Amino acid sequence: MKQLKTRGRVNTYRELVSLLIRFIPALTDSKTKLLSRFGTGENVEASDDAEEFASALEEMGPAFVKVGQLLSTRSDLLPQEWTLALERLQDDVAPVPFEEIASIIENDLGVSPTKLFRSINEVPFAVGSIGQVHRATLRDSQDEVVVKVRRPGIEQKMRVDLDVICEVADFLEKHTRFGADYDVGIMMKQFQRTILAELDFTRELKNLERIRDAVSETDRLIAPQGYENLSSRQVLTMEYIAGRKLTDLSGVVLTEVDGDGLVSGLFECYLDQILVDGFFHADPHPGNVLLTADHQLALIDLGMVGYVPKDLQESLLRLLSAVAEGDADAAAEVALSMGSPKEGFDEDLFRAEMRRIAEDREGEAVEELKMGALIIRITQACGRNQLRIPDSIFVIGKMMLNIDRVGKILDPDFDPDDCIRRNVHQIATRKIREDLSAGAFWRYLGDLKNLIQDTPSHIHDILEKVARNEIRVKVDTIDEEKLLKGFHRVANRITVGLILSALIIGASMLMRIESRFTLFGYPGLAISLFLIAAFGGLVLVGRILFTSEKR
Repeated sequence: MKQLKTRGRVNTYRELVSLLIRFIPALTDSKTKLLSRFGTGENVEASDDAEEFASALEEMGPAFVKVGQLLSTRSDLLPQEWTLALERLQDDVAPVPFEEIASIIENDLGVSPTKLFRSINEVPFAVGSIGQVHRATLRDSQDEVVVKVRRPGIEQKMRVDLDVICEVADFLEKHTRFGADYDVGIMMKQFQRTILAELDFTRELKNLERIRDAVSETDRLIAPQGYENLSSRQVLTMEYIAGRKLTDLSGVVLTEVDGDGLVSGLFECYLDQILVDGFFHADPHPGNVLLTADHQLALIDLGMVGYVPKDLQESLLRLLSAVAEGDADAAAEVALSMGSPKEGFDEDLFRAEMRRIAEDREGEAVEELKMGALIIRITQACGRNQLRIPDSIFVIGKMMLNIDRVGKILDPDFDPDDCIRRNVHQIATRKIREDLSAGAFWRYLGDLKNLIQDTPSHIHDILEKVARNEIRVKVDTIDEEKLLKGFHRVANRITVGLILSALIIGASMLMRIESRFTLFGYPGLAISLFLIAAFGGLVLVGRILFTSEKR
């Protein structure tokens, strides 16, 4: 087993290095050619090199496919034509024989699938690189479910491949300018955690319940129910929802549904997930959204999720509000507050680019307004101007881009700016209400109690230190070493000036004393002291005028 693992690592190293050598020149050339089109809003298509790169990742296995799909969210890192190719990556794998699937179900749940379910279809309903899905019927009811089972051996293989990818990324970060600029080592470790989390179906079950709670507030969206007693780390059982993928709908069907209401409900739900819950379904592309018979939208395949920290929620709320109002300066301010400038960051250039993005958006018709595309353009502007922003912004941009595509199918005239303006006040009010809730009040009261309780002891400690003369004030606004050097330089010049003055005064006094040693007809000692003082004065003036000016 150890030899097989070592051989697998070597093969992965060889394939990955070959891939980088083959495609990095094409990627660099493509990025250079597209620089003039970045930020213009011009539509591009996946290039031949990008499509070939995506195909190579598919051939290398599921870990590379998942990394490629996550790379498609990094619009600051890759040109748009490459992200388009990577987001279309599909898992093209052969199904696992049902005997192996049944063995995994029995080992994990302790009962064979024929006893767990009234019936289970041995032909898979869907097949992916991580797992495959079978339809079944519950034994205690006639409810239909889908059973998602992890492929045997997939976790070990993906861990080996991901370890190799992270090692190569660490090497690139330490030894190349590109790797250091984009922190590729850190980025790949984050990708590794995200991908390995997808292998744990108990985590997906929890995600499913959280998404169900989020969509339950609207009657236009639904999500499948999970069955905890029929699920494990390798098995996930959830409700089967009948419906048609949005990509398969005909124009006749679309005329019978309330497209605007459905898109508005979907958009508002995701705004709530991002700005209030801080937890969102990260992959709502049209293939993962079904239209049910009663004209509801069903969200499926909820394995990929994103998280938004509470402090970032406030910034995103202000950013989306500024974008909806077309306020480029406010959007730039928010981006600056969220990001951390890297070496080479130019704030003026960044603000100018944000204004160009706002000007381009003002000229767009309603049917051309796309929120996801706009967020991606903002992330590209940040990347090009060396402003590092939180990773969750990239995932949000990709998620919004998918919602744009859903909106284009259901209602091409949907206006995301108007929807944001309608909901931003309501969301802000909800957040303020949460901050002023009873739980938050008691938390603030507890903090105040601790402050009051600890204040006397802190005051006593300060007075004790004052009495023992132990109070020290540290000032970080100046460089003490440079300040002391400056004082020394001033003191030295004053000393030299005093010496030169003494020489001149001494020379003038010696001029009155006759001497047999003369120079230029004057007493020799007096004129020597005068010349030394004159030369020293000229040197001092020269150092003051030229050396200090340069410093």
